Amino acid sequence: MSYQALYRAFRPTTLGGLVRQEHIVRILRNQIESGHIGHAYLFCGPRGTGKTSTAKICARAVNCEHPREGSPCGECAACRALADPANLDIAEIDAASNNGVNEMRDLREKVQYPPVAGRYKVYIIDEVHMLSDSAFNALLKTLEEPPAHAVFILATTEPHKLPATILSRCMRFDFKLIPQADIEARLKEILGAVGKEYEDEAVSAIARAGAGSMRDSLSVADMCISYSRGKLTYADVNEVLGSADFYEVAALGEAVLSDDAGGALEKAEGVIASGKGVGVLAKDLLAFLNRCVVASTCRDGNAVLGLPDEMYAEVKRIAGKADGRKLLRCCEIFAALESDLRYTSSPRIVLETALVKACLPASDLDVLTLARRLDILEGKLASGAFVPAHPAAERADEASVPSAERAPASAGPARREEAPWMREVPSDEEAPPENFGGGYSAPPEPVSLRREEPKDVDASAPANRAKAGAYFRRSLRRNVKSGVLFTMCQDLETAFEGDTFVLTTDNDTIFRRLNSEDNYKNVQAALAAIGIHSFEIRRKGETKDPLEADIETLQKNFPDTDIEIK
Repeated sequence: MSYQALYRAFRPTTLGGLVRQEHIVRILRNQIESGHIGHAYLFCGPRGTGKTSTAKICARAVNCEHPREGSPCGECAACRALADPANLDIAEIDAASNNGVNEMRDLREKVQYPPVAGRYKVYIIDEVHMLSDSAFNALLKTLEEPPAHAVFILATTEPHKLPATILSRCMRFDFKLIPQADIEARLKEILGAVGKEYEDEAVSAIARAGAGSMRDSLSVADMCISYSRGKLTYADVNEVLGSADFYEVAALGEAVLSDDAGGALEKAEGVIASGKGVGVLAKDLLAFLNRCVVASTCRDGNAVLGLPDEMYAEVKRIAGKADGRKLLRCCEIFAALESDLRYTSSPRIVLETALVKACLPASDLDVLTLARRLDILEGKLASGAFVPAHPAAERADEASVPSAERAPASAGPARREEAPWMREVPSDEEAPPENFGGGYSAPPEPVSLRREEPKDVDASAPANRAKAGAYFRRSLRRNVKSGVLFTMCQDLETAFEGDTFVLTTDNDTIFRRLNSEDNYKNVQAALAAIGIHSFEIRRKGETKDPLEADIETLQKNFPDTDIEIK
């Protein structure tokens, strides 16, 4: 006998063999045992959940002479006769290819003939939603009042396409997707029956690929059995499914979650160069990000994911370093990417754009990104890393500058925005009428409460170097219109090394932001305004290379001599 696919060879033959459709099994079993057989049933639900199998079991059970718990016994004369494919009492009709009105008229004529071997003549119409409007109309009256010996079982994955007149004449049964745990248990039974050894993680991967469909899971298992000559492993299943290497995808996911756009593009290029399609990579990356979400939110995430221990440890490590909002934003970006790839002629460009977008939250203005940036700023404020500028801080900065060095108040070229209490008293045009409130006296001449900013001084002078940090913050506030940059510079440590003004921070994010092109130019302008032209921005603990320091000393002492470095 030729080989049969697993989903055909292990198709259930009794109601008890159906996987997790208990609500349907109970109703059908009670009807068959009590003899209260309906004339029209509608089985609807996702593919691979047992609709056609249930219809075949019911067709034999209603004709069985001695049904056992609502299922055919398989031993009586009726069961043996109906087991023959040539029997005429069970008719299976594919509505996808027999969807015309003529086929339904032919069925209406044949339904009048009584059954041959059993008590009922059963018509199973699969994919019934494919019938045309005329075919539905031709079937309608027969479906409402069929002969006493006729039973109709309609099966469909899209019940919303059926006319309401058909739906109202049928007993509707909604099949549900099968939980992964039940699919795994059934797969293990079947693999054991065929004598195939397996890893539990491999079975879990097959069940996840089935996505709630028993038939899809068995189709994948069939391919895996043919692929693996020995024990079925998790790696074998990934190869059959065409998935990218787990650790390559994990490295790509880690680069995305750490905002490393260059590294993400390089790793994506490596995966694509190995032969994996853009769509496959996008799907695998989305699955990896979903695993990170599960690992970061569930106490026992591997009970849900079913990964090998070393793989789950890698997912847990990467998820532990990622921000929750960052994870959610990346999941949304790559979920949208999966649908965008269906309609683009340049899938690689669309993928790379999504990777860069996920790595650069500062360039995006969606709610999640703004909330994440706000969280970072609030965290720094709460930890006391810096304090935003306010009048008291300005007075403290100026108090640290010797009074003799302060410039006249009228010389300040720039003025900061007035606070409400600093605004001038309203003019006479704004005064109320004289008879308002019983006498009104005009206010005195307007008095301005504003104060002028002092001029910048030469902070590079030896006498001023001790206060160079205060001069720098004051110059930054006056000459650079960026509150964010001023805020980042509050926690900098400042000192002179020779003629070089060194700004030091222990925060990697602030270090990178200050060395960006725009911020670096603004810092340079603020320092130039106070006479400092040589400066460096360093991380805390870093020092200048001694060789570079010696070279700078030689160049300063011998400016006319060419120094060659070898």
